[in-house]
Amino acid sequence: MTQTPYSPPGGAFSYNENTFFDNPEPRVPCLLLLDVSGSMAGEPIREMNEGIKLFKDELMADSLTVKRAEPAIITFGNSVDMVHDFATAESFSPPALVASGLTPMGHAVDLALDKLAARKEAYRENGIAYYRPWIFLITDGGPTDSWQSAAMRAIAEQNKKACSLFAVGVDGANLDILKEFSTKAPLKLKGLRFRDLFKWLSSSLKSVSRSMPGEDVGLENPTTPSGWASV
Repeated sequence: MTQTPYSPPGGAFSYNENTFFDNPEPRVPCLLLLDVSGSMAGEPIREMNEGIKLFKDELMADSLTVKRAEPAIITFGNSVDMVHDFATAESFSPPALVASGLTPMGHAVDLALDKLAARKEAYRENGIAYYRPWIFLITDGGPTDSWQSAAMRAIAEQNKKACSLFAVGVDGANLDILKEFSTKAPLKLKGLRFRDLFKWLSSSLKSVSRSMPGEDVGLENPTTPSGWASV
């Protein structure tokens, strides 16, 4: 996978953006798009919450990733909410997610694309280079809203290399529909191995954060016999 930062032409830092002024490092935005519908209640949502805490700890363990990786979280269940805005690892505070409601995945994907576009505009306005953003979609079902236009939009953005979308299905997920959202084949989580998933994600972000512009970054295959996913 080639991760090439966008370098703003002649951009200047905004003194109103203390985070950018104090930390001008290139950013790796990673938006976690998480299903918190009622079917995720119990052990699935507990394991997801533990995985996100581990994700924070793993990002904090690397001095460069702390400055460059910018996770954010959008949840979809009773409603679609941006529960955590983009922030570097130091300022990233994993929320306690609660499961309830349906699965408005189409609305969630649209919001994710809107928020990424706004974040990239903030980078450009403040002279901050950035790598191709990631959307990490995790669900245990299928969309309960109108989703086709959001899927088409997501594919178009990926084809323009405006973002990369990784789709992961927990047991019960409709993988056929997930295929419509991503140019990559969706992965199926083995059991409830959320902690292994988020450890892989943090390791992948570390690799990207430490890459040179234009460098091809090889990510660990999560579908090996000992990996957290299957196809």
